[in-house]
Amino acid sequence: MTILKTALIQQSCSADRQGNLNKTAEMIGRAAASGATLVVLQELHCGPYFCQVEDPALFDLAEPIPGPSTEFLGRVAREAGVVLVSSLFERRAPGLYHNTAVVFEKDGSIAGTYRKMHIPDDPGFYEKFYFTPGDLGFTPIRTSVGSLGVLVCWDQWYPEAARLMALAGADLLIYPTAIGWDPADTNEEKGRQREAWVISQRGHAVANGVPVLAANRVGFEAASPTPEKGIQFWGSSFVAGPQGEILAEATRDTEEILLADLDLKRSETVRRIWPFLRDRRIDAYGDILKRYRD
Repeated sequence: MTILKTALIQQSCSADRQGNLNKTAEMIGRAAASGATLVVLQELHCGPYFCQVEDPALFDLAEPIPGPSTEFLGRVAREAGVVLVSSLFERRAPGLYHNTAVVFEKDGSIAGTYRKMHIPDDPGFYEKFYFTPGDLGFTPIRTSVGSLGVLVCWDQWYPEAARLMALAGADLLIYPTAIGWDPADTNEEKGRQREAWVISQRGHAVANGVPVLAANRVGFEAASPTPEKGIQFWGSSFVAGPQGEILAEATRDTEEILLADLDLKRSETVRRIWPFLRDRRIDAYGDILKRYRD
């Protein structure tokens, strides 16, 4: 297999957890009917992005892995015959929670997990309140469609994470995402933020010679208990090739199944003409392990 047919599911989310999952399942089925064998869901797709506020009661949204959502999604993956990348709020133990991506094989079994390593703490994105940083490292998940370098949202700003996944043999970099604008931002600022998001991930594709898939959510989600505030998720899910070229891009404001064909042979071709891995000066990078060079 050299051509991998992929699909990104870009959707809005309500407080109806089962309704969200049912909609996701229906969209996965449509993606599979279009020929996709790898389907990627957005970050924390079971419900609204709850990290806009700090509320201990919201820990009740977490669940074990395996658990009810993995049982449901595994069945969906099996019935659709796809490798599925999902994103869940994991309850690992009392008081210990993670933002965890779960990858399902075509038979519905769990192929592997990744726990989000970089955890933000910004207005509207209070993830450090909820999530313990991941401890599984940057290890690709091996599946029947390739070795998947799954990272999550805030991880997408860090070239170190992308590089380590590539060095471990990832065929693809995959980023389930929940990112959007503060509606109070100017149009100019909104444009700068979205472009920075796209450019950063396209840069990971170029620097590592692998495709990148980024699945984001859409719609406005209010920040309870201040419903006049919230996040306008900007959609724009996209697939880029190993030279950063945009192969497919979704809208900014509508639900969508984004389809893209990836030629997996191109990474080898690109790395031969742009041998970045060959020319790395690994003998000179010791300071990268420091927080800052004073």
